[in-house]
Amino acid sequence: MAFHHAVQRLLLTGIRLPVPPPPVRPVRPAALIPLIQAIAPAHRAFNLRAIEYGDRYRSAFWAIYLLIALAVLCAGLPLALGWDNAQHEMHHFSIIWVISELLIIMFVGLIYWRGHRDDWQGQWLAARTQAELTWYLPLIAPVVNFTDIPHATNWYACLNRPGHDLQAGDDFDSVCSANRRLARTLLRDVWSDPEFVVEYARWTVTILEGQRQYHHHVALRQHALQHRVHAITAWLFALTGLSALAHLVVHSNALTLATMFFPALGASLHGALAQSEAYRLEAASERLTMELERLIEPVKATLTAADPIASAEVVRGAVLSAVALILDEHQDWHMLVRPHHLPLG
Repeated sequence: MAFHHAVQRLLLTGIRLPVPPPPVRPVRPAALIPLIQAIAPAHRAFNLRAIEYGDRYRSAFWAIYLLIALAVLCAGLPLALGWDNAQHEMHHFSIIWVISELLIIMFVGLIYWRGHRDDWQGQWLAARTQAELTWYLPLIAPVVNFTDIPHATNWYACLNRPGHDLQAGDDFDSVCSANRRLARTLLRDVWSDPEFVVEYARWTVTILEGQRQYHHHVALRQHALQHRVHAITAWLFALTGLSALAHLVVHSNALTLATMFFPALGASLHGALAQSEAYRLEAASERLTMELERLIEPVKATLTAADPIASAEVVRGAVLSAVALILDEHQDWHMLVRPHHLPLG
């Protein structure tokens, strides 16, 4: 398990989120199966790369914030334990905490250096964009006019709709180029086939419903994470205030340590939460959940239409709108995250 997943699971201890229903296995349209199978290896490679670098980057900033609080703890422990006193029998071992603090600071610097040198954030964003665009290629293939812009490599450029502005690089363009002829051959006359229209509409509903459930779960999880971290930080700062007041009456090194460590830990948790874009993820996922629900309904209605061919335009329009919605949101997320490099301090 990635470090950031472990930290968030710990923070959410005791919170029961609704378990999303298991995803329905989509019944793929027969005409699209060869194309889906041809694109699947590329999508799998992009997705695995996105997960790898996404875990590295997000674990890195959670680790940096929490290690900084731990460094403050190590700095204050000799005082709290009384080891700073030259008469204390453990005074000679106080160097342990100094060395621990230095090692933590060096480890923070190492994470920061490795993250920037290997461009964890950039690799994550690029691979996630490639995976996202590749995932929807079979879905948009039937609505792409492959003869309209014969020299356009990127299939999204053939849609002439919002959501195709994402730049995924040469690797993604190669996937489009490699599968263009196959898609044109398989999908030449599919819209005149009532069976394909029904299969495609049913598959579209399954795909979009899966996305709706995913974003609904993300919204619930991010809301719970924000609520828990805010509650913890509120308690930490309240305990800091009480410790400071108590210190006016009782002289205690432990109280001094509390007034140092509690605000440092609270600030670290708050900074990590802000860096994770939890509020924006919650708001964006809630909006996508509602918008996808609105787009799914008309496609569902076509499944019982007397004349599937006549309802084909509704299906095409819903697919274009849904993909544009999801990719526009992805682009907004990309532009928001890009300036947020690993925080050092």
